[in-house]
Amino acid sequence: MRLQVTQQNLNRALGTVARVANTRNQLPILANVLIKTNQNRLSISATNLDIAITQYIGGKVTEDGSITVPARLMQDFISSLPDGVIELKLEDTKLHIKTEKYQSVVNGVLADDFPVMPAIESGEQLQIPSTQLRRALQQVVFAASSDESRPVLTAVLLRGEGSKLHVAATDSYRLAEKVLDIKLAKPIDLLVPATAMHDLLRILGDAEDAVTITYDEQQVLFQVGDVELVARLLEGKYPDYQKLIPSTFTVSAKLSRGELLNVTKVSSLFARESAGSITIEVDESDKHLSIHSVASQLGENTASASGTMIGSGTITLNSRYLLDGLGAINEEEVEFAFNGKLEPTIIRATGKTDYVHVIMPLKS
Repeated sequence: MRLQVTQQNLNRALGTVARVANTRNQLPILANVLIKTNQNRLSISATNLDIAITQYIGGKVTEDGSITVPARLMQDFISSLPDGVIELKLEDTKLHIKTEKYQSVVNGVLADDFPVMPAIESGEQLQIPSTQLRRALQQVVFAASSDESRPVLTAVLLRGEGSKLHVAATDSYRLAEKVLDIKLAKPIDLLVPATAMHDLLRILGDAEDAVTITYDEQQVLFQVGDVELVARLLEGKYPDYQKLIPSTFTVSAKLSRGELLNVTKVSSLFARESAGSITIEVDESDKHLSIHSVASQLGENTASASGTMIGSGTITLNSRYLLDGLGAINEEEVEFAFNGKLEPTIIRATGKTDYVHVIMPLKS
């Protein structure tokens, strides 16, 4: 293998894929990235057996070949080099890296031992504008669970048919759902690991290309520009979460998102000792929503925000979940609504039905 690439392109590709490489895996080669020439391009790949990311970059290839090299070392080294042309030359299993002022040799491992995710031979396909998918993931992926004892809850659900695609995540304490207007040729029902969706969000960045999604019963492939991400799908039955979302409410408050966000932040400072517990009261008579929190050693706090109130009642929530939900909404006014102190609370932009954040109450 012998080729020339720019430092900028190689550094960008390594930054995209190297985070997937796993130094704690039992297979040492999974701590490496695969560098391979591909039709006068260079592909950089990494995998942890559940997720694989590949980025293609242009280069001047004079000899084809492939090798795997330590991901961390390669990423740190290339990022330290100045802008300019880098020459890569493979001799046996040693990768010679040369620039105008640097000459280095990195010991590699034969590419034959590098695990490759099987290709999706005959899958279904759809396209989603990258801006829509990026926003949907930003609004839901944080709600997925990290508890491996319930694997399906560590996934982001992609489910839909006709012209609606539901993107949802839940950890059983809170739920986030975004509905996209996407024309679907066939019904779709995928459980994609949330870890893969976090990586996809990183890849999407400021991309403006459409995202092509190809999937079969075991895997899903996301293609964004010159980057590909493949993930193994999770098996299992996702909770019928839509039953948890109330359609009518006895207590609701419509108020400024910024104002509610600020009073929640202040109240959360006094809620640290009580695992984030805050008590929210909606009072129709004085048109205020107030939040009360107590820190036994430090003191207590009550903060309020004004708005349009219908009904009166109190509910106890985890302040972090409320902050996450408010942070996922861009609109200036939000609706905060519930039915009773043991019933789910919803947050959504006033007058909007395409996004909802549901929080289960704490026992007060």
